[in-house]
This record gives sequence, structure tokens and C-alpha cells, in this order.
Amino acid sequence: MSNLEPRPEETPCRAPEGVGGEVRLLESRRVPLGGLRAMEVGRTLPQRTVPTVGAWCFLDCFGPERTDMRVLPHPHAGLQTVTWPIRGEIRHRDSLGSDVAVKPEQLNLMTSGPGIAHSEFTLGREPMVHGLQLWVALPGGGTAARPDFEQHADLPRYEGDRVRGIVVIGELDGAASPASAYTPLLGAQLEVAPGAGGAVPLRPDFEHAVLVIEGAVEAAGTALEPGPLLYLGTGREELPLVSSGGATVFLLGGEPFGEELVMWWNFVGRDHEDVVAAREAWEDPDQTRFGAVAGHDGARIPAPPLPGGRLRPRRRR
Repeated sequence: MSNLEPRPEETPCRAPEGVGGEVRLLESRRVPLGGLRAMEVGRTLPQRTVPTVGAWCFLDCFGPERTDMRVLPHPHAGLQTVTWPIRGEIRHRDSLGSDVAVKPEQLNLMTSGPGIAHSEFTLGREPMVHGLQLWVALPGGGTAARPDFEQHADLPRYEGDRVRGIVVIGELDGAASPASAYTPLLGAQLEVAPGAGGAVPLRPDFEHAVLVIEGAVEAAGTALEPGPLLYLGTGREELPLVSSGGATVFLLGGEPFGEELVMWWNFVGRDHEDVVAAREAWEDPDQTRFGAVAGHDGARIPAPPLPGGRLRPRRRR
């Protein structure tokens, strides 16, 4: 999904300093997305205090709502997009020639490398849609990664003590996803049975965060409902989860990302010049960096104007 804000703020990020086994409740902010018939998303990453969780640098929760989502071709650079539908189906087309239906419990992973373009349209007339859109920052600005698209319909299952789930990317307790990852990373959807709970094993060298998708849960002793992201820092060997009525949560994890990032619109760069170059390439009518998405007769989303001043990294607080 594109960041369709008409005036996207720069989101510069510095590598974490002194990340520890802390707990922070990061509130979701409602972001209206132009062009999606007033559709709003709940955005919990990036935050000014916690811009990344591992290499996870962007997290939107959309729906549940009935909407006709029509996102015309738009570019991405320096990142991977992870589309995780919970309800509804989305047609994905990209400049590599991919044309697939994105379905619940299937991972749809697009690696931009230095540049890729894609479009997303809901299937059906105003279907019920609900899901997550996440971005992963690529090391080195993505220069070593080639543009690619993967769809994984048969993902490994985690079977824990009264908690079970799907390993979307990375590895959890021996269950390893086939998805391509360029840094040590974890993404998993977990189901906590009503009246039950258990402890999910964690890598202490990873920082982690938890988002409730449905229901309510007590995570690491903190009451959590849909909306905010619970940041857990590093140094944890397990995550206790308890729910009286049952809950679905998404667990993020990863080795703290050691590179400075500047995020603006749909680009993840290392400095101001990276973002400017990506924007100029997309606006060039003869551009070849991002390619073209078939089936739209040349229609696409233009890049918004850059903000005044120089885009700079910002320190994690």
C-alpha cells in the first residue's frame, strides 16, 4: 500500500542507542488516505520515540470496514512491503509483471531493491477489508537487493503452550518462514485462546513489539487492546500472553537496525539525497528505475512536493 498522504512528513531515524528491556505503549494515530474514499488507517510505526522495531519501519492497520480500495501505480525504494490481509482480497500488480490476488493468511512480500512500482485494488464491490501493511528497511538502502515479489500460501505454524500462530517471516521456536529477509527479523500472527495464556519464546538479542488485531490481551503484564503498539525492547527470553475472551495479536521482532534512515512518502533512504533522487526518478516521464505497471493506461500517483529544508535523521528517544 502506498502512503497516500498529500503532505507526507519526513520520518528520519537514527540507530537505537542503549535499547533495553523496556515497555512503552505507543499510541496509534489516525491517518486519512486520499483516494481511498475517506479510508483511514491506524499508524503505529514510525514513531518519534521508536522509529523502528528491528528493520520494521512502518506499520498501518486498515479496517475493518467496507470500502472500494483503488491505489494506482506508485513507487517504492529501499524497502520490502509486507501485505497481511485478515479479511478481504486485494489485487496486486507490479512492474515485474506480477498479477495476483492477495488473500488472508498468505504472505505477499514485495522487495523494492533500488526501485519498483505496484498497484492495489480490492476485489469485489466494497468488500469488507481488514489487514496490516508493514515495511521493512533494506540494509544499504536496498542497493544489494534485486526487485522481487513473493507470495507464500503455506506458511509454517507455531504451536506453543496455549498460544498458536503463523510465522509470517523469520523464525519462531523452530518454525521458519520461507520468505526472504535481509536482516534478522520476525513477524508472526498469534492466537490466544479464550481463558488461556502462555509464554512465547523470544530471542533476547531482538527488540520486540506487539499489536492487538482483535480481542484484548495482557502482554508482558500490560493490558492491550486494538490500537496502540506495545514496544518491549530487547533482553527478553519470553512473552507472556493471557486473554480472558481470546485475542489475535501480531508480534514484531528483529535485531536493532544499525543504519540511519530517512523515510519520506514511499521511499526509505539513508540521507536527503537518496530521497530526492528517488522522487526525481519517479517524476521523470522517461524513467526506467521503477518500471511500469500494466493495465492502468499510464495512470499513476504523482509524487507530492518535498518539504522545505533538508531531510535529516532523527534520534530515537
